[in-house]
Amino acid sequence: MKKINRFLFLFFYNMKRAVCHVITSPFKKSLCKSCGEKVLICSKTYATWKNLVVGDDVSINENCSFLNTRANIIIGNHVMFGPGVTVVTGNHRTDIVGRYMSSIGEDEKNADDDQDVHFEGDNWIGTGAIILKGVTVGVGAIVSAGAVVINDVPAYSIVGGVPAKVIKMRFTDNEIYEHCRRLSGQKGGYSKINNEEQKWGKK
Repeated sequence: MKKINRFLFLFFYNMKRAVCHVITSPFKKSLCKSCGEKVLICSKTYATWKNLVVGDDVSINENCSFLNTRANIIIGNHVMFGPGVTVVTGNHRTDIVGRYMSSIGEDEKNADDDQDVHFEGDNWIGTGAIILKGVTVGVGAIVSAGAVVINDVPAYSIVGGVPAKVIKMRFTDNEIYEHCRRLSGQKGGYSKINNEEQKWGKK
């Protein structure tokens, strides 16, 4: 009985993966504003696709929510999203006296109520993380599981907590320089790497 159950589990699990790779992901990619190569968008992921820009080598796991009706989410190359990540580019007005918040429409928003969110590349966004409007996640940065990010994330840092703060850096300055130098020579390397190499310099 255990062998039969295991067989059935693996059969349906692999069928689900196959449907995602062959049908679901290609369909969602076709709806994006632009989408690069080697991109996987898993099932139960929601976005306003017309405002989603995706680079190369990006994986978006299950149950991610990209709430971006009036601003863009721009994902660079080599970015991984864990399950259940939420990215929100907008905010609801709460400052009109004498009005219920639920009665305030999209057309009454202020100019800064919706702002783009950028992932500059080589990022890992952990399970259940929440990234809010206007945030830039710097190149090489990691957002820990469950973090709530309300401010920009420095390049090559690891952030976590509520609100998210820098826990530590991934590398020393010399290691960042060497890391950027090696990546800049690779085929399909992220275009921002050269700028990062110049920025950090050899110390």
